[in-house]
Amino acid sequence: MAMEEGQVASEATGEDNARIDAAWSLIRTGLRRDIGAKMFDQWLKPARLGEYCSFSQTLDILVASDFSATFVAGQFGDRLRLAWRAANAGVRDVRIIKAPDATAPRLMSVPVEEARTEEQAPAAAASAPGFRPRHAFASFITGESNQLAHSAARAMAAKANPRFNLLFIHGGTGQGKTHLLHAIAEDFLTHSPAAPIIYMSAEKFMMEFVNAMRANDTMAFKARLRAARLLLIDDIQFIAGKGSTQEEFLHTINDLVESGARIVISADRAPQSLDAVDPRILSRLAGGLVADIQPADIDLRLAILEAKRSVAGDPPVPDAVIDFLARAIRSNVRELEGAFNKLVAYGQLTGRKIDLDFAQSMLADAIRANARRITVDEIQKACAAHYRIDPAEMRSKRRARAVARPRQVAMYLSKKMTPRSLPEIGRIFGGRDHSTVIHAIRTIETLRRDHADIDADIRALQRKLEG
Repeated sequence: MAMEEGQVASEATGEDNARIDAAWSLIRTGLRRDIGAKMFDQWLKPARLGEYCSFSQTLDILVASDFSATFVAGQFGDRLRLAWRAANAGVRDVRIIKAPDATAPRLMSVPVEEARTEEQAPAAAASAPGFRPRHAFASFITGESNQLAHSAARAMAAKANPRFNLLFIHGGTGQGKTHLLHAIAEDFLTHSPAAPIIYMSAEKFMMEFVNAMRANDTMAFKARLRAARLLLIDDIQFIAGKGSTQEEFLHTINDLVESGARIVISADRAPQSLDAVDPRILSRLAGGLVADIQPADIDLRLAILEAKRSVAGDPPVPDAVIDFLARAIRSNVRELEGAFNKLVAYGQLTGRKIDLDFAQSMLADAIRANARRITVDEIQKACAAHYRIDPAEMRSKRRARAVARPRQVAMYLSKKMTPRSLPEIGRIFGGRDHSTVIHAIRTIETLRRDHADIDADIRALQRKLEG
């Protein structure tokens, strides 16, 4: 049965207790002097005495984890045995083992370099200040492009053990990967408030590891990460080409997977597309659940803006501006939200009414940066696929309605979505005259006003081409 420091098991006599207690005090003082205060405080100061067998003269020394037991036994085991034998306390051998009641030290849910133990800041640990409250699941708007990643993140954060303990989320910049990592940590803390959590970027992982090597203190770094029950690493692509960092990262992931800890990693591309990364790491990452976040389509962009408008307050943002933003800012969600915030902030500071002219003027640079040149060829292929005709029919001379109507839609969209002139569009559509293009445009405009199904077709094609 484990006992507090300075005590031994009941099998020992009172004389044994006194002798071993006194020897342990002297041994600790000598070890601190011999191996240095930093190493002693890290590894041996937390150790306490366990059971003592008077028959075999074996004493248990208890530490906090299996990892600590392995390290202390390997680094200090012989020194401890010699010290106990020299102390003439009746101890001929020692066993360094994990204490039966040991719990890992609580780490703050902040980047590793800011982590502190619960004893140093219990109140701060409870509030988990390292994570951003606005980055919660409740504020993550879902659509077809991010539904899988969102569902997987929810499962990783749930109280019940997920069917996978490694989740790899990949997607372009500003699509919501970091948001999901913070949301996982926040949700996980609601049911496991004392669980050790570490969140850090891959770049920070690399810096911490390099600093630990320079300080000859890599074991402390290893122990800190391996104590985590939830490890979140952002932007793993930045360890590419860093040999020693990759080796340590691989060992960390392997140890945590084997211990049953949950691991969430994000990157800007799929595991198979990560260049200059150890194949063993790629294999490990691909062996977990891989979930991608695709660029937000027009419907998701509209939903995100609607959610922001609902809490933005005055000045009001009209529907026309919301629709304009969703169509003009397509690069990523972060830039879309930034454009909306900029409009509202300027409106609040200047008292200007937010209308379409104001939005176009304020966001001119962002709109130019997001402009994507859609080609007539893309439009022809999209229309042919939508109406299930051969793309060659876009340039043919056939006038059957099943062919002519899709061709007119494609001409209409070519004028609306490309900078091509009417004669140029006519030439691309099989050498037709510009008057034919004008007729097609006017026909589709009329049909859109009078027929909801055709208007829906046009909107669907625009979303597909813009997305």
